[in-house]
Amino acid sequence: MRRAVLAVGGAGVLIVAAQGAQPSAALPQFADVTATAGIHFRHTSGAFGKKYLPETLGAGVAFLDADGDGSQDLLFVNGRNWPGQSGVPAYAALYHNNGNGTFTDITRTAGLAVEMYGMGVSVGDYDNDGDSDIYITALGPNHLFRNNGGKFEDVTARAGVGDPGFSTSAVWFDYDRDGKLDLFVGNYVEWSADKDLFCTLNGKTKSYCTPESYKGQSPTLYHNNGDGTFENVTRKAGVYDPAAKTLGLALIDYDNDGLIDVFAANDTQPNRLYRNKGDGTFTDVGVPAGIAFNEAGVARAGMGTDAADYDGSGRQSLIIGNFSNEMMALYSNEGNGLFIDEAPTSTIGKASLLRLTFSCFFFDFDLDGLPDIFAGNGHVADDINTVQPTITYAQPPHLFRNLGNKKFDEVSTRVGAAFAKAAVARGAAYGDFDNDGDLDVVVTANNGPARLFRNDGTANHKLRLTLTGSASNRDAIGAKVRVTRVSGVPVLEMVKTGSSYLSQSERPLTIGLAAATKVGGIEITWPTGKVERLPGVAGDQNLTIVEGKGVVKSVPFATKPKS
Repeated sequence: MRRAVLAVGGAGVLIVAAQGAQPSAALPQFADVTATAGIHFRHTSGAFGKKYLPETLGAGVAFLDADGDGSQDLLFVNGRNWPGQSGVPAYAALYHNNGNGTFTDITRTAGLAVEMYGMGVSVGDYDNDGDSDIYITALGPNHLFRNNGGKFEDVTARAGVGDPGFSTSAVWFDYDRDGKLDLFVGNYVEWSADKDLFCTLNGKTKSYCTPESYKGQSPTLYHNNGDGTFENVTRKAGVYDPAAKTLGLALIDYDNDGLIDVFAANDTQPNRLYRNKGDGTFTDVGVPAGIAFNEAGVARAGMGTDAADYDGSGRQSLIIGNFSNEMMALYSNEGNGLFIDEAPTSTIGKASLLRLTFSCFFFDFDLDGLPDIFAGNGHVADDINTVQPTITYAQPPHLFRNLGNKKFDEVSTRVGAAFAKAAVARGAAYGDFDNDGDLDVVVTANNGPARLFRNDGTANHKLRLTLTGSASNRDAIGAKVRVTRVSGVPVLEMVKTGSSYLSQSERPLTIGLAAATKVGGIEITWPTGKVERLPGVAGDQNLTIVEGKGVVKSVPFATKPKS
């Protein structure tokens, strides 16, 4: 069963690592530190028995440095109560990182207590002033909050980016390489409360309608004019697509031509791969690339997605979350314009078959230099178990450890009991909130509490890079990273926004070095195409690199006890 189940209830940094021992086999342990960190956020879906479609989708989360103090803060997107329903007003929540393992809710003082039926979030410095600005998508209209030194101002109307549709994921990127961040917004379906359909299987009880019941909505592309305003160039750029039902977006340069392309995971519609032609326009190559449908030629319920070079080929591949009984997709980039789904014959496909995966991303949780995969799972129907006894509403996450040679091991039950607890997961992101060099994970739950998982690390070494553009966009979105590890197999990374599901992970890049204690050299290809080569450095430090100036700051990672 595919989405019918729903009706029952729904550029480059070249790092040459010095020779050393093989990566440590010990697995890091994740601890649930939500309570001790002071995170009290709970998502509001607004559900009150009407079975409105948006209630099933949840909302996203972002790691960001909102005040520029070098520590990652957290922003949780929230829904709201439906008009006419009673209840406490629900807002997004911005948690300031206190630098000691705890957070403080500063939503109101930061100017973000704005009621909306929020969905996703994307963070980017659109005006190149050094502050991280926030774009929150919603069940129309969306909101752009300009960061004025830690205080936020809603500039949506002035900027012209208040997309009135049913928006989901969004990504900031500089598609025309003019040094300014543009904005790609994914939209879902034509839905409103007054046009809600009555769907049922038994002819009596209302259930959540599937997305097939509604018309799709085109994504929107906004071009940054450089004066605080944006132009809607959707049709002019060739991305107008009213059949799309986009839930997830990922930035990817799949053909390594230096131009950033956009992958869109669509729900029950073919996925799209918008190839950047370099003249301000895009063309969809999803079908010839082999990522539009599954192996049987059927469109799946594409949700979260991410891109990375997981196999050391020097090419970015794709991971996609799908519905239960569809399994996740792991599309390997073959380098000839074609992708092949490796999931059906791998641990990933077998482990995810009965799970409904919303969020998914690549990250190196054990710092061995190989991108691993996280998947946040949870069904859309709270009574699914009565119909399919092998499928549950709340589901534990997946953590797939990359073993190399396109092999993965499912290790979610071996990295801490708290991590394997079932939840109705939706958005998820990674970031180093405690500045110890390893990557922590935050997960949201639909109509439930968020959870923060601290990575308690390994003995492996690492290097963290924060890139700042000058001629390029200030966030260096689109800068690529190539890593030559001890084994000599290169790994590609890229500074990006978006990915996962409705969420965004931190912008700095964490490079796992395994047993190596230094790197032999750093080569940066900035989004403009400029190449900058830097000498080798020791590992276990956080480097700030400015375009044209090299390393301007280096801070060793602190070694501190875990509580």
